[in-house]
Amino acid sequence: MSIAGIILAAGASSRMGRPKPLLSVGTETFVDRLIRSMSSACSPVIVVLGYSAEEIRSGMKRAGEAEIVMNERCSEGQLSSLQRGIAAIPETAEAVMFTPVDHPHLRTSTFTALAERFKETDAPAIVATHGERRGHPVLVSRAAAGRIAALPPDSRASDVVHGPDTLYVDVDDPGVVEDIDDPETYRRLLEAGTLR
Repeated sequence: MSIAGIILAAGASSRMGRPKPLLSVGTETFVDRLIRSMSSACSPVIVVLGYSAEEIRSGMKRAGEAEIVMNERCSEGQLSSLQRGIAAIPETAEAVMFTPVDHPHLRTSTFTALAERFKETDAPAIVATHGERRGHPVLVSRAAAGRIAALPPDSRASDVVHGPDTLYVDVDDPGVVEDIDDPETYRRLLEAGTLR
């Protein structure tokens, strides 16, 4: 079963003040770590870039292990980046899994757990949870991805993702709900040793 992966890395990182994809987690950048982890369950892995694209691309060590696409509409928000990524998935993909780049410490086991549940259930959408909180990654079937791709700009992917047939999978991975949006969060997690 073919599952494509999308890393959403086109944002302006305005709260962080520097490109989040190039922040360090251990010896890797956020984006490189996610390429490595997501590759355990997804092929291809697509990285959607927008703001600071050349800087990010030049700072990536695993760029050759992913397909990089540009979102020229990145100023329109995250939905536009997800739609750009969906447009790039191969015709053979039966599902797509996606996450923002600010969830760098997602465990490999989380990606594989969602992929396995899709193979077992064929659910239209599967969402990772931790401690009863919804987070990322999210996996959607090919049909659901098509519905996301058709959404108007003022919509949100959650309009499709959270439906009556959505499957929520609880995993032992705090990275599911820990997004790193600002310098204080990044500093606190570094000091706590959470990012390693």
